[in-house]
Amino acid sequence: MALPIAAATLIWPLPANAAERAAPDRLVRTAVEGVISAVRADSAASAGDQASVVAVVRRQFLPYTDFARTTRLALGPAWRTANPAQQQQLVEQFRTLLVHTYALSLSQLRGQNVEFRYAPVQGGANADDVVVRTRVITAGDENQIDYRLRRGADGWKIYDINMMGAWLIEVYRRQFGDIVERDGIDGLIRYLSEHNARQAGGR
Repeated sequence: MALPIAAATLIWPLPANAAERAAPDRLVRTAVEGVISAVRADSAASAGDQASVVAVVRRQFLPYTDFARTTRLALGPAWRTANPAQQQQLVEQFRTLLVHTYALSLSQLRGQNVEFRYAPVQGGANADDVVVRTRVITAGDENQIDYRLRRGADGWKIYDINMMGAWLIEVYRRQFGDIVERDGIDGLIRYLSEHNARQAGGR
């Protein structure tokens, strides 16, 4: 499942400390549009070099996410069966998988005119978990993409994405559950590592 990216008007990313204080819809806009702006400003990335796009995603998008939480939720009960070293490897490998997927989506949108619309955030002022709903419009196509964020000690962070009716965590929870049941935690780490190695080799 590919992570979504799109933008209408490019904006300058918020500094990290400002992003921590930003409203969730503002943070989503900054994260998404900031990474696209950085890709377009990077000659190698804008030309389609995957390694450069991946580097931009790591630098510009990851600070606005909590992929450690994403990994814990995607593993479900299996997370508690992993030891600390295994948990660290799972987070690192899953984060790498998502970064490469996001970078691939960025490359596919190069040169397209894309409009990105935001709906008002639903939820009270004291809510700690919200969904930012967006619509992505390209020539002849329109898709809804939702971002789920949680507010922690360091501010709002993106930890789940809904694309075409499927939440990222739910999709991977089923896949990961099957692998863990068959091959255990080490089998899942091996699967993710091998998958990431193939992605890196295919750039």
